[in-house]
Order: sequence, then C-alpha cells, then structure tokens
Amino acid sequence: MRAVIVDCAIYREGRRTEGPGDLSEALAQARASGDAFLWIGMYEPTEEEFDLVKQEFGLHLLAVEDALRAHQRPKLEVYDDSLFVVLKPVVYDQESDKVTTGELMLFIGDSFVVTVRHGEGSPLADVRKRLEAEPHVLRHGPTAVLYAVSDAVVDHYMEVAEELQTDLEEMEADVFSPTGGGPARATAARIYVFKRQVLEFRRAAGPLGVPMTRLASAEVPFVHEHSRPFFRDVSDHLTRAYEQVEGLDRLLSDILAAHLAQQSVRQNDDMRKISAWAAMAAVPTMVAGIYGMNFDHMPELRWVWAYPAVLVLMAGTVYGLYRLFKRRGWL
Repeated sequence: MRAVIVDCAIYREGRRTEGPGDLSEALAQARASGDAFLWIGMYEPTEEEFDLVKQEFGLHLLAVEDALRAHQRPKLEVYDDSLFVVLKPVVYDQESDKVTTGELMLFIGDSFVVTVRHGEGSPLADVRKRLEAEPHVLRHGPTAVLYAVSDAVVDHYMEVAEELQTDLEEMEADVFSPTGGGPARATAARIYVFKRQVLEFRRAAGPLGVPMTRLASAEVPFVHEHSRPFFRDVSDHLTRAYEQVEGLDRLLSDILAAHLAQQSVRQNDDMRKISAWAAMAAVPTMVAGIYGMNFDHMPELRWVWAYPAVLVLMAGTVYGLYRLFKRRGWL
C-alpha cells in the first residue's frame, strides 16, 4: 500500500497533521473533531490494493469499478455515502506536438477525500502544495479540494488550447506558403494528425461541462452550497477552453479543404501545361508524318523551296499555339 498511496494526511482547520497509519482510525479522528478531513492520494491501484480503502470508506461498487478500470468519460455520480467525480487532465508535449490525457477520480464523502490517478499529467501534487500554503481555503474541507483540483485541470486546458492555437497558426502559414507546405500527402497527414490531437482534447473537455454546470447550479451532496460561485467560475473557464478548441477543429477542417483545393488547382494547371505542349508537338508530328509517306504525287514535292517552307509552316504554327496558350495562362 505504501507504493500505491502517494500521500495521506489529516487536515485540521486547514493545516496538515500526520494521521495514524490505520485508515479506519485516521477517518475516525477526522470525523470526531468535526473540523478536519482525511485526504488520501493513490496512483493506479489494483483491486486488491484498493479493497481496504473501499471497505473503510464505504465506497460504492460501481464507482470503485470505474476508478480501477479507468478509461472513463468526465462525469459526476452521487451515491449514498460519497460523491464520485471523474476528470481527464490534458498534457501537451512540445517536442512531439502531441496531446495525451490522463484520468483523475475523486471520492468526496463525510470528512474524507480519496483521489485516484491514472496516467501522467495530474496536477494533484501542485494542488496539494498550493492548498497547504493557503489554510483559509483548505479549511473548507473536501469541497475546497474538489474545487482546487477542478480549477487546476481546467486552467491547464486553457494553456494547452493556447499551445494548440500557436501550432495551428504555424501550420496555416506553412500550408498557404508558396511551396504549399511540402509534398501533398505529407501535408494532409500533418493536418489529420493535428486534428486527432484536437479530438483527444475535445473528448476530455467536452463531457466535463455537465458536471461543472451541475456543481455550479444545483445542490450536490457533500459539496458546500457556498461553493457554487467558484464552480461557476470553473465552468466559465471550461466553456472558453472548449469553444477555443472547437474553433481550432473547424479551422483545421477549413485548412484541409483549402489544401485539397490547392492541390486540385495545381493538378489542373499541370494538366493544362501538358495538354498545351502536346498540342504544339502534334502539329509538326502531323505534317512530318504526312510528308514521310511514300507517295509519288505530293503537294509541292518537286519544288525547290518545299522543304524550307514546310519547316517554316511547322515553326510558325507551333509559335502561334505557344502565344495563344501563353495568353490564356496555360503556360
């Protein structure tokens, strides 16, 4: 259990106090004081490792199953003895320009908070440190932890959205540059991969809107009623981040469509050039082919200037076609 439990402490009047090693005794002390709560942080526990926590805190079987299996959508579930919240932190790797998501589950109950983390990018360590430096916030109990974690996750959404916006502007400038962003297939692949990153972001941020709205506007068990304005602020930030990423998704679709249109125009230009050169080559080929046939009676066959005249005719015709195609923009 020591490897799974990242941190465990009792917070009394907003200040950290190390509790006993036994979870049942620690929870009893927190509930007995009336102004304290127990906060346990866990990292990717197995079913056996989480069994003791489940029994001591009376967590619902369905919530426990979701916390252990992960791969959940952001949501808010209310049970008899606890509140279950799922968040999906987003991580942006600047070196690979890749968006990855983790999972963060919170069990909020009577004088306790249990957080379960899956994957990387969780803000829990920073949130706990920041809350411990602000006892006036932490003294509000488990509700303060839920708010601080939600606020940290959503604030990071906004940071990642700004990073994606910067990358998109660079890609847009590259696609519409005179070189067209390189080979067509590589450019289309880049746009598609970027679109997948935006989709991963939307899957994390989109479903979280309903839980945040619920916390901001309705009475939820184990959540202090005076915290609604704070959750309303988190909901507003989430809406801004999601609207920004939705705009990125639409703009990506427009860039992809514009890129495909550019490729179509270039192909049409290439086909017109090929057709123009083929037409110019067809005239001397036709004349030379006719005069190359073995006939006795050919026009001007015995004329001394027949050969130069035919060459002049072919050159003049090709030059006339060249001027015509050039004027029409085919060459």
